[in-house]
Amino acid sequence: MKRYLDFEPDKEEEELLEQIERGEFIRTENFEKEKSEAILAAGNFLEKKKNINIRITEYDLLRLKRKSAETTIPYQTLIAAFIHEFAEGRIKLEI
Repeated sequence: MKRYLDFEPDKEEEELLEQIERGEFIRTENFEKEKSEAILAAGNFLEKKKNINIRITEYDLLRLKRKSAETTIPYQTLIAAFIHEFAEGRIKLEI
């Protein structure tokens, strides 16, 4: 199966992708609920957007992309979700 990724997966990621393609993963028992929540969350983020530029370490970007591959949510959407949650006061930053 041809994959369309915006990064080159490492060995561990490649193994996970192969396991997924072989059907070795099973759906969670509450798949429909999780799917509905994901669709709702995605809809919330599809409102009018504003582009910004930020600088982050390559390490952080790599980890975000790994999380993205695990969740099948684009890493840009994950970043936007974190910013939104922080802006809404649902995530607290400890310095």
